[in-house]
Amino acid sequence: MEETKDKIIKCLNKISQSISSRDLLKRVKANKNDYYKALEELEKEGKITLSKSRRIRKVREKSTVDATIVSLSKGFAFARPESGGNDIFIHADHLKSAFIKDKVRLYRIRQSPKGPSGEVDSISEKSSRIITGTLNKGRGTCEMVPDDAIRYPIRVVQNVPRNAKNGDKVQAKISRQKNSSELQAEIVKIYGKSNSAKICADAILDQYGIRTKFEKEILEEAKRASSAGISEKDLKGRLDLRKLAICTIDGAGAKDLDDAVSVSKTQKGFRLGVHIADVSHYVREGGALDQEAFERGTSVYFADRVVPMLPEELSNGACSLNAGEDKLTFSAIIDLSSRGEILSYRFRKSVICSRVRGVYSEVNQLFSGQAGRELKKKYSPVIRSLHAAKELAEILKKRSGENGSFDIESTESEFTLDEKGVCVDVRPRKSGEAEQMIEQLMITANQAAAKLAKSKGIPFVYRVHEQPDPERVQTLIQLVEAVGLNSRTLKKKGELTAADFAAVLDQAKDTPIQKIISHQLLRTMAKARYDSQPIGHFGLALEDYCHFTSPIRRYPDLAIHRILTALLLGKDASQISRFQNFAAGAAKASSNAEVRAMAAERDTEDCYMAEYAGQHIGEIYDGVISGVTQRGIFVELANTVEGFVPVDSFQNAAYQFDGMITQVDRNTGHKLTIGQPLRIQVAAADVAGGRIDFIPCENPD
Repeated sequence: MEETKDKIIKCLNKISQSISSRDLLKRVKANKNDYYKALEELEKEGKITLSKSRRIRKVREKSTVDATIVSLSKGFAFARPESGGNDIFIHADHLKSAFIKDKVRLYRIRQSPKGPSGEVDSISEKSSRIITGTLNKGRGTCEMVPDDAIRYPIRVVQNVPRNAKNGDKVQAKISRQKNSSELQAEIVKIYGKSNSAKICADAILDQYGIRTKFEKEILEEAKRASSAGISEKDLKGRLDLRKLAICTIDGAGAKDLDDAVSVSKTQKGFRLGVHIADVSHYVREGGALDQEAFERGTSVYFADRVVPMLPEELSNGACSLNAGEDKLTFSAIIDLSSRGEILSYRFRKSVICSRVRGVYSEVNQLFSGQAGRELKKKYSPVIRSLHAAKELAEILKKRSGENGSFDIESTESEFTLDEKGVCVDVRPRKSGEAEQMIEQLMITANQAAAKLAKSKGIPFVYRVHEQPDPERVQTLIQLVEAVGLNSRTLKKKGELTAADFAAVLDQAKDTPIQKIISHQLLRTMAKARYDSQPIGHFGLALEDYCHFTSPIRRYPDLAIHRILTALLLGKDASQISRFQNFAAGAAKASSNAEVRAMAAERDTEDCYMAEYAGQHIGEIYDGVISGVTQRGIFVELANTVEGFVPVDSFQNAAYQFDGMITQVDRNTGHKLTIGQPLRIQVAAADVAGGRIDFIPCENPD
């Protein structure tokens, strides 16, 4: 039957017009019964059409694009193609009831000067119809202003809960009105006042589907694993490193201490020990706890809380490498040359006892020579190891730069909350020598783990970062040339390297345009993700890379610990090959979880910034233009708070966007461009929307 169907399709491929059933049978030369059964099946499958006059025509495949609906407005929507490129405009008449975040298949794609447009052919995957927003109650009306990219208020139907107040943050179920494309909302949950960032954070967790509580079954499994302690059986076969000068170094408030280090100098260079909590010993494959960690994918960090991947009994208890306690670990022991080259590596299950609970700020004081007597005494058991680690990290960083790796300027924010959870201060998060040292040591361990997996050809979860998209590189070239820099390295034939981008960044270093170039470089780069294939890491200029060092808070690290454990136990190829589907599934799920967590963290930070700015309405600050759009400019203050300045707020000016990085006043020729200083006044702050509005204090000279 399948053979006959193939013959029919191949024959129809050669015919542009319809053909009679009898003539096609003559060409196919098949058994008559098989032929008519094959025709029937092909018609059911939608591969052919059969007219009343028994004429047959092959159904031509539509040219389609897979995309996700990213915004909804009254009368139209935009969808973002999975393959990249510009968002596609869709008129409301051609949406086929698609909703925000739905995965759709588009067809009839057309290009116009305003950009591409298309129509929804089908919805391949529906998103949740539960969204969050702010309640807007008026006389006889009740609407919800959505948090998602739905650009208009939705009418609330059914009975509005009595305790719902105007301005409350709410959760609602969205549906379409009968015989209409109009959306309607039914309130299902009330959080509280939407002008509270803490309340908005609660809603954001629900908005992104991030679970905050663990089911009883999972908590019980975690408690059993945690309370078991360390037995002689657990220690059997482990490398005993309890006498080694090992310490953890983390932020002062950290409780999930999952990595510890030891460094010593050798005749050839250095011996680095990176000792990671052996989470896979406690989280057993296939259990409820494992499934929960897989689905969460990562811990989520907000200003006022951590939503952990694992219950606290493990994350802050049995798996946390607390000083003075014996802990089960997975150690990477790496020998490096005096130039930072990896000479050899071995991975062993181990047991350690951290000598010191290190804190970044304290270690930075040690390195700068500002530490007092008490600090020096605290770190005395590991001081030689720390200085060797500092020396090694400096060598590794220099070597990384020589290989083409580069640091893109990106400022993180640190929030201070009062006893009520209100944001009262925002400032840049500082990264000192200790933070940078640990980063270099962890990168080395991650690289060694990936090298081991690749050399053994085992299933694995790699951390990959692909080549930048050529179209985005062309946009970067235009910008680089527009600001007067040399773009030669970006125009070479063949694949670009990280060194080519580093050369451009070096030209801009310590100049007013450094921020412009850094910003566009970030936009040009692909997003790092997880994959079961060793594609390499473009940004770090490494062929082999993975995430091995944080299994308490990242599932991919836990996944590869499990795979490497099987390797160390001497499992044969067939036993390890069973991890192939597991590795691919973990890579995909972990990538999605990371994107979800980062989006939630970003949205929450915007709410906290707006809450802080709301306490400073009318105050004047000096800032720097950080972004330029058609409608206006973004200005970032020294404390990292960013707000929007509409172009029409500049009096007696007629600014026009150049399509890249500048607004030009047609009257005077004055320019507003990224990196330029501007004095502003805080005009408004919308906590629920995470939006801050500035106005210029005066027209720029």
